Amino acid sequence: MNNYESMFVFSVAKGEEATAALTEKFKALIEANGTLEACEPFGANNGVRTLAYAIEDETQGAYILMTYAAKPELPAEIERIAGITEGVLRVLTIRK
Repeated sequence: MNNYESMFVFSVAKGEEATAALTEKFKALIEANGTLEACEPFGANNGVRTLAYAIEDETQGAYILMTYAAKPELPAEIERIAGITEGVLRVLTIRK
């Protein structure tokens, strides 16, 4: 098992409930396939920040950082699911 960090940028257009639902969805995915060490908003204001450039006509996003240990196949699966999930603007995963 390797240690990873995934930074998600979720849309804030549909409110905090949608952001919380997306966070729970990815937390459950990680917990089912690995060990979640931390899940926290990145920065002040519950992780909501102004984007450097508009993504899908949105100028703000909620940044969520998840730290976990998992097998090498999980990060690719997370990025695949994030790519087809409405409300996910970006995701970046690194191996620590």
